[in-house]
Amino acid sequence: MGKIMFYFLSGKFNCKLKILFALSIVLMTGISLKAQNDLDVIRKNWLLYSDASNSLYHHLTDQAYVFLAKRESEIAKINSLDDWQQRQKWIRETLLDVVGPFPEKTPLNAKITRVINKDNYKVEHIIFESQPGFYVTSSMFIPLALKKRSKAPAIIYCSGHSENGYRSETYQHVILNLVNKGFIVYAFDPVGQGERIEYYDPKTNKSIVGGTTREHSYPGTQAFITGSSQARYMIWDGIRAVDYLLSRKKVDPARIGITGRSGGGTQSAYIAAMDDRIFAAAPENYITNLTRLLQTIGNQDAEQNLFNGIMKGIDHPDLLLVRAPKPVLMITTTRDMFSIQGARETEQEVSRIYKAYGKENCFGRVEDDFAHASTKKNREAMYAFFQNNLNNPGKPDDETIKLLTPEEMQVTPTGQVSTSLKCETVFDLNRRNAEILAGELISSRSNPVTHIPSILSAAKKLSGYQEPAEIEDPVFTGRFQMDGFVIEKYFLKGEGNYVIPYLLYVPDKPNCKALIYLHPSGKAAEASAGGEIEWFVQKGFTVLAPDLVGTGEMGPGVFRGDAYIEGDSHNIWYASMLIGRSIVGIRAGDVVRLTRLLKENIKINDIYGLARKEMSPVLLHAAAFCPDITRIALVEPFSSYQSIVMNRFYCSSFISGAVPGALKAYDLTDLAASLAPRKLALAGVTDGYGKTIDSVSINNDLSIVRVAYQNKNAERQLKIVSLKPAEKPYNIYMEWIK
Repeated sequence: MGKIMFYFLSGKFNCKLKILFALSIVLMTGISLKAQNDLDVIRKNWLLYSDASNSLYHHLTDQAYVFLAKRESEIAKINSLDDWQQRQKWIRETLLDVVGPFPEKTPLNAKITRVINKDNYKVEHIIFESQPGFYVTSSMFIPLALKKRSKAPAIIYCSGHSENGYRSETYQHVILNLVNKGFIVYAFDPVGQGERIEYYDPKTNKSIVGGTTREHSYPGTQAFITGSSQARYMIWDGIRAVDYLLSRKKVDPARIGITGRSGGGTQSAYIAAMDDRIFAAAPENYITNLTRLLQTIGNQDAEQNLFNGIMKGIDHPDLLLVRAPKPVLMITTTRDMFSIQGARETEQEVSRIYKAYGKENCFGRVEDDFAHASTKKNREAMYAFFQNNLNNPGKPDDETIKLLTPEEMQVTPTGQVSTSLKCETVFDLNRRNAEILAGELISSRSNPVTHIPSILSAAKKLSGYQEPAEIEDPVFTGRFQMDGFVIEKYFLKGEGNYVIPYLLYVPDKPNCKALIYLHPSGKAAEASAGGEIEWFVQKGFTVLAPDLVGTGEMGPGVFRGDAYIEGDSHNIWYASMLIGRSIVGIRAGDVVRLTRLLKENIKINDIYGLARKEMSPVLLHAAAFCPDITRIALVEPFSSYQSIVMNRFYCSSFISGAVPGALKAYDLTDLAASLAPRKLALAGVTDGYGKTIDSVSINNDLSIVRVAYQNKNAERQLKIVSLKPAEKPYNIYMEWIK
């Protein structure tokens, strides 16, 4: 071909041959394009669905807006102080619910590691344990001019997403300005930042999983699967920081403030909302409202998402409403990534409760024309706010500061708790919680008669599964004839305002059986000649291969978020969690919808389901909820949600198949067990890391399924086999379809 192309380009072909050669190239290109593009159902000709790839995000946020609008209408009905106080009581209770129960307070075992003396202040570097073995690095900045017998006001400083925590130039500048104005300032490292990097690699001095937001989201995702949250661990660190601060004799317990910018704004808003000992709060560059957040940049990393928060009725204003009439200052910028319109709307809402208390002067908002950053105007407004409300008068001028060196700011001997101390991580704490939940599940499984109905009910609720209503008629968009079968293209209305494009393979000699084929890459992944779909069609199966929402033509969409890990957006999974749903539950509902389409419209009663890898939990949920799926085959599925949570590292692509809070009530193994005595094939089962190294946990998971089939005298209906890399399990399929 290379020589022919050379002669063609060099002009050694005559004109007629050139035309023939060009036509052959076009024909060959056409064949290639047909294989790649002709399987599109809506992408080419349906302008109505030109935004189809963003359907999953829109579907989730549309439901969020309904919850948020309901909350807004409830707030609008509040007219009296008594009503506001009832709202505050409700917020306190609900925040405790969505954050998760806090642990018992244990000894802080605080130690001052070193002291740095400067001209007008000193720095005490401190380590304490917010939970046993869970070390928090911190520094207390103490003005030397404090009167010996009087107590001083103190401010807790929360860091945003800087790798070096409160040591960054921006945060040091604020801290030392406050110190110069006579405040004790107590700053601590958020988990995953500063000297608390949890996935620290000593060879690179960086995080293995990525930046600071990933340090939060990677374990935060695991926490959500257990029904907990990253926010729970981070807020508790802040509450224990208040405990330590109040243990110091020079600190006035009646004059405690808190502030922080960006991620520090998140923490300061949370901690102040949940700790009454904090008198004045000034969150910066964070507070907006969730409607505007979802309309703009989308929900952010793990700790900024409260478990089922939107479904339960919590929004940003509630973090401030609950504090009234204590002093609050919102610090904002007009070009912040956190919507300024949302901040203004929150200001309007919160000002109402302060007016009801007759304390309008205790609430305010400062605004500067800038991006997501600290500005002189905003800093001086913050200094003045604390000076006025913590009874520490003085000039609020923003002063030029000489910063401390990295060496002066180091708290631990090595600069990281992970290499200085034998320490716990969020993963360790959450794993311990998962072990307790696993023990409860083991106990429940001992009585299958009550366990199976219980887990099915829980799975429907926790996954946010919605039983499909009336199945609309599909829309036909094209057909082409192949050798021995026809491929027809359709789309069907899904659960919401989106469609499910699918290919229907109809053999010339059908066997009156249908197969729903689910692939994480979408309907076209195995649609080429010689692929798995064609193998089933040649056996007489009518095959329906869909693009479930978020895949193929229906995804993945433009929203990635700051928890985009190994090519998968955890942020969009968090969005489903906020409204009490899950991506797997939504997709399972659509698989059941397609099952009913085959049964009611095409009149096929014997319907099989086959899913690969990340789509396996979707099919498991759908089959557990719908007995019309009579046989199930899972190829390279991960064995359990527990396997994701119990291992430090996991396969990020598996998260779309996880259900937030699932381990509080069930696991994938329970769903597989519920299928007995239906025929079930499991080929190439992996652990939560997508590997087979952890064979002990895989076998433990599979034993649950084996026992269930034994109890039903259906051992022959269960087939569990290993796979070689890239092996096509046609032998397994042949036995499965007999």
